[in-house]
Amino acid sequence: MLTTRTECTDRMLVFGERHLRAVLNRYVQHYNTGRPHRSLGLRAPADDPNVIPFPAQRIRREPVLGGLTNEYHRAS
Repeated sequence: MLTTRTECTDRMLVFGERHLRAVLNRYVQHYNTGRPHRSLGLRAPADDPNVIPFPAQRIRREPVLGGLTNEYHRAS
């Protein structure tokens, strides 16, 4: 998958198969639950299609893979 390569593995040094599996598992989780997709109307694949997201007043940033990429969530 080109996205995985360009957004993840091309930007970090991988130290063996165990490390690569851990990185890819975390990235797949981020890709399916936290990363917006243009083809899905800026929703993640795991988002509930029956819920309309409203803009939040406060946003919390959560680093993924040591800050390689970020997820953004509404702050409570």
